[in-house]
Amino acid sequence: MSATVTVRVPAKVNVQLAVGAARADGFHDLANVFLAVGLYDEVTATPADELRITCSGPDAAQVPLNATNLAARAAVALAERYGIEPAVHLHIAKDIPVAGGMAGGSADGAAALVACDALWGTGASRDELLAICAELGSDVPFSLVGGAALGTGRGEKLTPIEVGGTFHWVFAVADGGLSTPAVYGEFDRLTAGAEVPEPTASPALLAALRSGDSGALAGALSNDLQPAALSLRPSLADTLAAGTEAGALAALVSGSGPTTAFLVADEAAARKVADALLASGTCRNARVAPAPARGAHVVTA
Repeated sequence: MSATVTVRVPAKVNVQLAVGAARADGFHDLANVFLAVGLYDEVTATPADELRITCSGPDAAQVPLNATNLAARAAVALAERYGIEPAVHLHIAKDIPVAGGMAGGSADGAAALVACDALWGTGASRDELLAICAELGSDVPFSLVGGAALGTGRGEKLTPIEVGGTFHWVFAVADGGLSTPAVYGEFDRLTAGAEVPEPTASPALLAALRSGDSGALAGALSNDLQPAALSLRPSLADTLAAGTEAGALAALVSGSGPTTAFLVADEAAARKVADALLASGTCRNARVAPAPARGAHVVTA
């Protein structure tokens, strides 16, 4: 048993988010193509007398430090499965935007699960960890896996996708968050009375990922939640326009937002677009990151 374990976990961008009609359970069937990007949170697990969560970094004040935090829920779920007390201090070093549609909370859940597994020596299999992830939330399994994957069901059933190169991204961080349930609710309102097609992955998009072709990927990006996010936060249209005018190959809302994502040709273009976004005054911050990125993994133990 180690004295302390630190796990690094990446953010994600949805390069395709196809959303079906609301199901009887309130969820939506998805064809959700995840791409892990090089913005990371780190979760450090240390033995303690009881479960405790602390957080540092940008927007740390917005992170709940109680039992609702996915990192706390992950520790409790693993402990219950192995009949042990979740006596651990989990410290989250935040660098993924909070409530930004980049799965920061889900990432912390996956990282805490990997960290506690290593700390307690539970020896859980990959399949066991993925099963717990799926119980915690739709995006948590992908945070564990990383790379690129197609998520079906409500996003938790993953099929790995081959990626043939590096893609360069800029993320514009908005002021405040957007509630994911509220965005889905607005999607339902906007599509009421319309025929919502079954969600399927785009063959052109999957081919672009496999070939590593940024131009082809730019032409295939899509997010069915974007109209809902823009309806709730119209100012995001100005951010999307600013990045496109600065030379981004493509722009879209990341997941349920309000972070906006810009695919660019290379590192130099990324810096130019990030500078332009900051100068535009349409966002709070602009972050540059390559993709794909590795899923949750131990960096110190």
